[in-house]
Amino acid sequence: MIGWIGGGRPAGQNLAWKSTVGGRSGPVVHGDHLYLLTTLGKGKTLQELLVCLNADTGKPIWQQPIKIYSSDVPPHRAAWSSPAVDPVSGNVYVLSVHGTLAAFSRMGKLVWERPLAEEYGFVTTHGGRTVSPAIDGDLVIISHRFFAFDRKNGDLVYISAPGGRPYDTTYSPTNIVDVKGVRLLIAGGGDGNAHAIQPQTGVPAWRYEVSKRGINTGVVVNGTTAYISHSEENLDTSEMGLFSAIDATMKGAIKKDQAKFYFPGLQLGFSSPIIDGDRLIQIDNSANIFAFDVVTGRQIWKHQLGTIQRASPVLADGKLYVGTENGKFFILKPHNDRMETLSEVTFPQSTTATGDDEGEKVLGSVAVSEGRVFLVTTKGTYAIGKKQPGASVPLPGPRNAPAGAAVAFVQIVPAEVTLKPGETANFRVRTFDASGNFIREEKAAWALEGLKGIVSDAGKYVAAADPVAQAGLLKATVGGVTGTARARVIPPLNWAWDFEKIDAGKVPMEWVNCNTKFEVRQEEGNRALIKFADNPATKRARVFFGPVDMANYTVEGDVRSTQKRRQMGDVGLVAQRYNLILFGNAEKIELQSWQPATERTVTKKFPWKWDTWYSLKLRVETLADKSVKVQGKAWVKGEPEPAEWTVERIDPPALANHQGAAGLYADAPVEVALDNIKVTKN
Repeated sequence: MIGWIGGGRPAGQNLAWKSTVGGRSGPVVHGDHLYLLTTLGKGKTLQELLVCLNADTGKPIWQQPIKIYSSDVPPHRAAWSSPAVDPVSGNVYVLSVHGTLAAFSRMGKLVWERPLAEEYGFVTTHGGRTVSPAIDGDLVIISHRFFAFDRKNGDLVYISAPGGRPYDTTYSPTNIVDVKGVRLLIAGGGDGNAHAIQPQTGVPAWRYEVSKRGINTGVVVNGTTAYISHSEENLDTSEMGLFSAIDATMKGAIKKDQAKFYFPGLQLGFSSPIIDGDRLIQIDNSANIFAFDVVTGRQIWKHQLGTIQRASPVLADGKLYVGTENGKFFILKPHNDRMETLSEVTFPQSTTATGDDEGEKVLGSVAVSEGRVFLVTTKGTYAIGKKQPGASVPLPGPRNAPAGAAVAFVQIVPAEVTLKPGETANFRVRTFDASGNFIREEKAAWALEGLKGIVSDAGKYVAAADPVAQAGLLKATVGGVTGTARARVIPPLNWAWDFEKIDAGKVPMEWVNCNTKFEVRQEEGNRALIKFADNPATKRARVFFGPVDMANYTVEGDVRSTQKRRQMGDVGLVAQRYNLILFGNAEKIELQSWQPATERTVTKKFPWKWDTWYSLKLRVETLADKSVKVQGKAWVKGEPEPAEWTVERIDPPALANHQGAAGLYADAPVEVALDNIKVTKN
């Protein structure tokens, strides 16, 4: 029996062990290894930290620091996501708060990593919400847009973007379910939709738009019914929050009038629901736990746990395990007409008048593994139950298509590559049936679109040796069904863009995260790159160009901001994961790697005028001792370049960024412009 016998303080005969390693996210357990993402250091030394503890004893096995860079997330919200473990290899996968997905071996060795912002335009926000990876067969999947990578080598398998522009980042957990023989991955999106896609292909199945903000709760399924909730603004009423259900066998865009039930006004925005027989159980934002009828959605009972809730409950052995942000942990027994409290433990809270010590909170869900419950608080990790593990239960995975299934989808892997002129990439073609089940790898008829080079019948692409940038598609056709993959070909440094040869309304085709946010436009007799000011959700953007392993280079460019209602934009350059930014309203210049971490930012006053062009220069150099020197300067365009650097810093080896793509930064409440961009070797 799982339980925490002996209420009051965190002790009792069922407490197997306690560790002083805590965090804000939930742990995962695989065999005798427990994994947790937490933080290391404070202020200018703060990093994320992936920790591995022995699940039987709580003793540390290994830890891996993860640097934070180019993120808008504040330090107190670092280490938000939970890791995921591949049950076959034992590899552990973690998504950092700045958007790097990394795979580590069971013993902590880095296997591969993908900086998603630099490669695919992944976005972070001040809210800090970060999704947790999920494993499905040979794929590791995250649901920002939906990204799927080969779990073994990190190759991109697909990007699926079934929704519109996101309002937010979210942390909705993914749920992979079988609905009448069709496997679906379902999660809340930053665009206010709940989305269902085929987990192995990314093909959209349905979406249900319910909110003007992102959805953070998970979507659960009972039979063929999917349940969606949030605590944000609804589309058609001023009431905040919603509890609704739909038929999960439907296709396409699902409307409100197709819902099985639709109850606005319930603040179910952070803690995800669970199904317990004919009840759905969920906790609202104020730590009230509800039971709802799964057919009608009507409330059965309500039970108060506290006043602030983030963690989701976990059902095991007929009991619920859940903690609150108020610092309490409960073991509960749900009944038809009430909730019974079996155990209630209170963790120490702040004893200072100012609340400087926030006390011990529970922000993440527990993990249940082999007869034990593992709880993480902001100040510790607890193992509850047997000191020795019990038996584990394997989870179902993807299945193959039945014999003779028709090809409905063609997938090219990798789905995107970045090459140099003359380099080679090998692609393979995988086919799937209409339900998203794998058929086999196939030979295909190949074609190129927008790319120069040669592609063989076996899927070997050789980029043209011409020293020019290009971007386009490889197409593979099997039985009349065509799939695509994208390739970018980037010549070696040095590079220059004055935008004169780029059509108005377009952007450089090989740049990342530029299209729909910028355009080339005629400005004062010359063409320049303009950052739109049309959408508050996307007014801040980083654009990247070049491979992610660039190092020891300089970025230069001219920048300008307009003014409207006394507002100016912010604009700057990016090199090797460092940013040099002119702030308009604040009239300052900053040199930064992680802007919200002010302790590691160099700032100087720099009054600058709107509608006036300025030149910026950012130089990054890795020194012999692996520390990194970063230097930036700014001056009025047309005037002599100053001999001295305006701002400088040296990062110690442990915090230094030793590689990273070049790029641009813009935060545009009003339009900002960039021109004459150059990237050169030091």
